[in-house]
Amino acid sequence: MKKYTFQAKTYEEAKNQALASLMEQEANLYITEIESSNKLFNKKSVIEVIKKDDVVEHIKELIKGITSDMGLTINMEVKKREDTLNITIFADNNAVLIGKNANTLNALTTIVRQSIYKEIGENYKFVLDISDYKEKRVWNLEKMAKQIAREVAKTGVEARLDPMNSYERRIIHETLSHNKKVYTESTGEEPNRCVVIKLKEQPTKEEETILEN
Repeated sequence: MKKYTFQAKTYEEAKNQALASLMEQEANLYITEIESSNKLFNKKSVIEVIKKDDVVEHIKELIKGITSDMGLTINMEVKKREDTLNITIFADNNAVLIGKNANTLNALTTIVRQSIYKEIGENYKFVLDISDYKEKRVWNLEKMAKQIAREVAKTGVEARLDPMNSYERRIIHETLSHNKKVYTESTGEEPNRCVVIKLKEQPTKEEETILEN
C-alpha cells in the first residue's frame, strides 16, 4: 500500500502540505503523526498519509492473491454504502471459498481486517460476502428463528440451536427481540456457543387486568 510522508514544523502545516501535494480532501485520507518534537529550536511534525482509495485497491489485490493461491478464478463487486465498503466475490467455486459453516469466508475476512489494521492503525468498516451468501444466510436464519419460536410458544419446550458465530447469534437475537411469547439467550463457550429460545412467563389474568388498568 502506497504511503506518503510529509514533514513540517507543526502537524497542521504537514497536513496542508499533504493536501496540496496529493490534491485530495482530508476526508479522503488517513493521516497519522509518526514523529513529533516541540522543542524550542527543533519543532517538527512528521505525518504518514494513505489515500482511502488505495486501501480499497489493497483489499482487492489481497483477495485476488489469496484466491489465486487457492486455484480459484473470481470477479468482485465493490460498493460503498454510507461508511461501509461492501465487497461481493463471485468465484468459479463459491462452495470452496465459503467453506463449511462459512469458516473459509470468516478466515478470509479476518485476514483482510488484520492486514488493513496493520496498514492504517484503525478498524476499517467492510463487509465481505461470497455471491450473496450472507444475505441468503440472514434470510434463512430469520425464517428458522421465527419457525422455532412458534414451536416453543406452542409447546412450552425451550429450543437450543446449533452453535453459531457471534454474527449469526446476533441475527437470531434481533429477529426475536420483540417477540411477545419467547426470548433468547446465548449459552456455552466459543466455538460451541449457541442460542437458546425460551418461553416467556405469561402474566396471569389478574396481572393482565392490572396492566390494562
